[in-house]
Amino acid sequence: MINQVVLIGRLTKDPGLKYTANGQAAASFTLAVNRNFTNQNGEREADFINCVIWRKPAETLANYARKGTLLGVTGRIQTRNYENQQGQRVYVTEVVVENFQLLESKNSNSSQNTRDTGVSNNQTNNYAPDNQNATQTNLGVNPINDFEATTIDINDDDLPF
Repeated sequence: MINQVVLIGRLTKDPGLKYTANGQAAASFTLAVNRNFTNQNGEREADFINCVIWRKPAETLANYARKGTLLGVTGRIQTRNYENQQGQRVYVTEVVVENFQLLESKNSNSSQNTRDTGVSNNQTNNYAPDNQNATQTNLGVNPINDFEATTIDINDDDLPF
């Protein structure tokens, strides 16, 4: 079976960091992810996707990301249910984030609160759970295949289109 989610979107508000009774950190947040098409009025709509992240990455996300931050996440979809105070069964579907990446420098997003994150303007960080290696990459690196970007001078006459 495959249950894999990859999302890129903006935080709708600051992540909510809480701790469980046994001290595990959990942060919940909502990502606004633009759709690839426009509606009948020519406007682009977005889906608002509920996410949760656990342990040290949750604390890191809460420290570095703010409302409006462009964020890439990978994880899995999970459905849970509980009984509310009225005795009704409530079903919740959310993305359990396994790792995330800040996709902008802190100065790129004017709606983001400015604070010292320790990340320089030409770097972005990957954050992964404790059992995975966290890596730091330059913005010139393709995160999909980790090939370094290089500048190539190409004359327009050399292009086939």
